[in-house]
Amino acid sequence: MANHEKMWQELGLDVELHNELLKSIDRTFQQTVGAQKNRPEGMKYFDNVLHESHGGRVAELLDVKAKGNKVIGTFCIYVPDEIAMAVDITPIALCGGTNFSVPYAEKMFPRDICPLVKSTLGLAFSKTCPYAPIKNMAVGETTCDAKKKTWEILAGKVNFHVMEVPQKKEEPDIKLWHKEVREFKDKVEGLAGKKVESKRLAETIEIMNDKRRALQKLNELRKHDPPPISGLDALVVMQAALNDEPVRFTETLNQLNDELEERIEKGISPFTKGVKRIMIAGCPAVMGNWKVHWLVETSGAAIVGDETCTGSRYFENLVDETAKDLVGQLSALAERYMKINCACFTPNTDRIEGVVKKAKESNVQGVVQYILQYCHGYNVEAIRVDGALKQANIPSLKIETDYSEEDVGPLRTRVEAFLERLG
Repeated sequence: MANHEKMWQELGLDVELHNELLKSIDRTFQQTVGAQKNRPEGMKYFDNVLHESHGGRVAELLDVKAKGNKVIGTFCIYVPDEIAMAVDITPIALCGGTNFSVPYAEKMFPRDICPLVKSTLGLAFSKTCPYAPIKNMAVGETTCDAKKKTWEILAGKVNFHVMEVPQKKEEPDIKLWHKEVREFKDKVEGLAGKKVESKRLAETIEIMNDKRRALQKLNELRKHDPPPISGLDALVVMQAALNDEPVRFTETLNQLNDELEERIEKGISPFTKGVKRIMIAGCPAVMGNWKVHWLVETSGAAIVGDETCTGSRYFENLVDETAKDLVGQLSALAERYMKINCACFTPNTDRIEGVVKKAKESNVQGVVQYILQYCHGYNVEAIRVDGALKQANIPSLKIETDYSEEDVGPLRTRVEAFLERLG
């Protein structure tokens, strides 16, 4: 800890306040993730990824920079990591999932905006985010109005690049997205001072596809009755996926998957057979945010799937590896990332149908639509999702919340009533 404190001081962090932040996050972790019983042994690694996200991982990124390479901060899974990695740039997720930092953002920004945006900005404004001084560039995207307007403010203060995610998926929109991907390539080439080469891009595409395959296998294992891992632990794995070094992450996840297969053979699970099966749909739950998963599973159900950006949207589609030239590879990347079904799109039939399909594949009794407060896209789209689920005879419950603990009691009452309704 002493070595980390020296590192934080050198990065210009408010060390005293940063220690308070870490204590707050650890307290929440111990009350939720850490309080679980019968966890897989392999979860120790992923717990450590979270615990070292402001320590050991930061030290690794400083080593990256000491070698002359660059680091970029990202806010969304639409940013094609493969392209950055192909020029030895390390991408790192910047999103915040803690309520601790929200008041620091509210000194400048409106209170009535997304808590994810406020938490992320609050970490930077309070000098408690170690990634802020490390990154050489930040990359935003246009998936919601709060983000778009925030990028305008931040762009004048830091090196900032915005990728325009179109609002439809018709031919002109797809062409626009392909152009955005090519411009991102040009941007990272300028930052790195080197060109993206087809051979190296093929390697990084394979690295990220292997990572997705490991997550896909974890998703399949969760479909077992009873699942060999809790939904809360699966969420921790996904949160680690956004922060950890990808090759190391994949190797360790494959080991966890092997353990989970053994648990299935031996009948080991945190749950009893026949437990009520729930899928989470909607907004992401980034590192520091375990509230809804904890509420559902401590109310007597098992979360066996996540239709979110910290779930299936991150890993469900692979990049076509057959392209052998740079033009084809960039096109394959653009096509893969355009398949991500964010609520920003209209019409959004692919997402609506995808929620129902995933719920059936995971054999769930109900879907909890998790909506971050003031996230109008997912909140309004929840009406169509609910209607589609009703047609499939799958009940759903919409939960609209933020990162605070103030609504835990009322939410638990609603979750318990919903589970009781499932019979």
